[in-house]
Amino acid sequence: MKTKNLLLAATISLNCFVIHSQNTKKQQDIAAIKSMCGCYEVKFNFAETFQYSKDTANYKPSKTKHDYGLEWIELVEETPNKLMLQHLLIVSDDMIIKHWRQDWLYQNTDLYTYNKENNWKYIKLTKKEVKGQWTQNVFQVDDSPRYEGTASWVHVDGKDYWMNTTDAPLPRREYTKRDDYNILKRRNIHEITSYGWLHEQDNDKIVRADNGKDTVLAQEKGIDTYSKVADSKCLAAQKWWKDNNGLWKNVRTKWQTIFAENKDLTLEKSVAKKPLYSHLFALKPDATKAETDAIIESFVVKK
Repeated sequence: MKTKNLLLAATISLNCFVIHSQNTKKQQDIAAIKSMCGCYEVKFNFAETFQYSKDTANYKPSKTKHDYGLEWIELVEETPNKLMLQHLLIVSDDMIIKHWRQDWLYQNTDLYTYNKENNWKYIKLTKKEVKGQWTQNVFQVDDSPRYEGTASWVHVDGKDYWMNTTDAPLPRREYTKRDDYNILKRRNIHEITSYGWLHEQDNDKIVRADNGKDTVLAQEKGIDTYSKVADSKCLAAQKWWKDNNGLWKNVRTKWQTIFAENKDLTLEKSVAKKPLYSHLFALKPDATKAETDAIIESFVVKK
């Protein structure tokens, strides 16, 4: 009887240790994600590294891109299993551009993976597959889907990073200039650094055929550095968000209703000869939810 009690006590102690370790790890993850918020001077750098086109005489690689900007990253929502970060690009005090958004979901099993031609496939993962992991869900400037992937945050040797590979549409810097590939397979690394954080990418430019066969056309390297500066440098973006948050909350709510259907999603590239972001960016901050709902619905392809 004494032996059984000792075994039971040891089991309970071990279980408590495991739970404590898991909670500690999760808090480390949350701290890393939240540290990406604030005011940042950003440098965007992309270079096409290798080309595999058979038509080497006529192939035109993308030019090396160096750009920079000032961004405010707002923590819009925080719950025990979700963190929502909105990027706002500051062109000037009078011109703020709603940029991309990244949501982080803990042990999320419902994902939308990009296929091609503005189509996302819904997939359901098991709880075992995503145990301890975070889904990074990236959205376009109009809060429509872009790409998402799930992986574990790693905290080792004084480094904090998250790495995942997933398919995505062409980036804005490419889709107005290139039509010779239709998938960007993105290897994303988000690393917290002494100066802020780093978004490093190793991407494949892929041609995906109707039968699902992929051919790598070229590869590129991306390095986006986010250097932390005083929050006071981003006051214009903070004010803009307070004035416009209500509008974009309505937009997010509508999208969430659509995503919650858990089925494949296809979107129109334009309606009335304008992309979705043009319709939404033209609205005033006091636009009604009915207005934003109707605009978004007009882009959802019904089957």
